[in-house]
Amino acid sequence: MPLTDDRLIVALDVANAVQGLALAERLGDAVGFYKIGLGMLTGGGLALANELKQEHGKRIFLDMKLFDIGATIEAAVRGLAQFDLDFLTVHGDPHVVRAAKEGAAGSNLKILAVTILTSLDRADLDAALIQPGDITELVGLRAAAALDAGADGVIASPREAALIRALPQAPGKLIVTPGVRPEGAAAGDQKRIATPAKAIHDGADHVVVGRPIWQSDDPAAAARAVLDEIRTL
Repeated sequence: MPLTDDRLIVALDVANAVQGLALAERLGDAVGFYKIGLGMLTGGGLALANELKQEHGKRIFLDMKLFDIGATIEAAVRGLAQFDLDFLTVHGDPHVVRAAKEGAAGSNLKILAVTILTSLDRADLDAALIQPGDITELVGLRAAAALDAGADGVIASPREAALIRALPQAPGKLIVTPGVRPEGAAAGDQKRIATPAKAIHDGADHVVVGRPIWQSDDPAAAARAVLDEIRTL
């Protein structure tokens, strides 16, 4: 099997595991890393994650964005860690991050902290009673707090990648950026977006791309086009 460039993570944001596996088969060797999110959880998402990891040798990012009291987070992460997956998201509140790290202890599971969702803007934060301030500055503060609490990395929009990479807590930590759209692709429900090349240039380790790939008539070609863009750096 040819080596793949795992800087690209393809989001399997389809309805169920059957559709997800069919898409992964169409993508073949072009993609080595997949994101499986909450939307597929009741459609066999965990079973698909395990199959892609164990039988197809793919890396798996489980995007659950967990948030709860510490004891519940620790128990949930301990259960998920047994699947030998690669990344798991939790909300970036320090108590959540600390509990998730406890649950992941002894495994290779990386805990990634969500800063502020890439679909949100300042008006959304106001409606949620989040403290006033520039959204970019708030992302930086949340990222720093999560990394101080032990997170292996953060999830943030590509527009904040450079800011987070410059934090004193950032060396050796992962930055994973959703909200990535190739040139000419529709923004969809994302509000803070950038191209894959821009995200990597600004410090992201991995970019997450979903609809521009799986809605394409040729998903493998669309994935290779994203990788070609990244490799121009």
